[in-house]
Amino acid sequence: MRADRLVATLLLMQARGRVTAAQLAEELDISVATARRDLEALSSAGVPVYPQPGRGGGWSLVGGARTDLTGLTAGEATALFALAGPGAAVAPAARSALRKLVQALPHTFRADAEAAAESVVVDPARWGRDDRNRPAMVDTLQDAVVRRRRVRLGYADRQGRRSDRPVDPWGLVDKDGDWYLVAGTPKGRRTFRVDRVVAAEVTDEPAERPSDLDLSREWEQVVGEMERRRSLVEAVVLLPQRHVHVLRHQFGRHCATLGLEDDGRARVRIAAPMALSIAENLAGWGAGVEVLGPDSVRAELARIGAELVAAHGGDELRSPPRSSPA
Repeated sequence: MRADRLVATLLLMQARGRVTAAQLAEELDISVATARRDLEALSSAGVPVYPQPGRGGGWSLVGGARTDLTGLTAGEATALFALAGPGAAVAPAARSALRKLVQALPHTFRADAEAAAESVVVDPARWGRDDRNRPAMVDTLQDAVVRRRRVRLGYADRQGRRSDRPVDPWGLVDKDGDWYLVAGTPKGRRTFRVDRVVAAEVTDEPAERPSDLDLSREWEQVVGEMERRRSLVEAVVLLPQRHVHVLRHQFGRHCATLGLEDDGRARVRIAAPMALSIAENLAGWGAGVEVLGPDSVRAELARIGAELVAAHGGDELRSPPRSSPA
């Protein structure tokens, strides 16, 4: 896991003072390109790791070789743990390394470092979207999570209507490129899409949060609730096996292959909140997909097809072709 490597990279640099990407790759059994990306990630995040020009080159931990992390500033320690923390949430070895690493920090830095490590959850499962840009607002919100400060959030709904509200940020979730803020509100836990956050003012008011907060567990509950809403209608379809990946791209985790038919087509189950949602996604497939059921989805497809013929078909599609004159 990347979190293991980041921690191991920093400890190796503490011991040696300067390393090259090739040396790091050999020590950690990774490619030189991966080693270089990790070094650049540490440097970009604010950890004092810099490339050194001149004979020998390499990368140095500013301040020289040392055996602990007391040379890190509060901001640098927080940056390191924010970078390594998401991977450590699912990797026992990285989690153990971070626990040991936090003990090497000055006592006054530990709370923020631990909060940074727990501020983000990475959920790689897709919900059928392909938007992988990291919103600029993520850094502002993560800072509020780490410092436990209340945020005045300007938020736009699906129709673009803005509302402003105070929220207590609990953590951020990166769901395969889509970012979500999990926060406490007067109405209980709420989840906000970060790309709909139009303003975020971090206040000096302390944020309230459950004493036993586990961001991963909270997100699992959010996903469970979302999945129930997104899969109210299921349909079973047949299509060429080579096209299943396209259907999976459309429906994300709500697409499951059930088996193969004698004619080689794949039998696939898909789900969405409404029959219309399924029909709208399948309409462009034409005869390439056969819907076995339910009847509600077949009826929506028939209605869409009739509307398309009425609007765009013309007389040549409404009437059978005429025979050519002899």
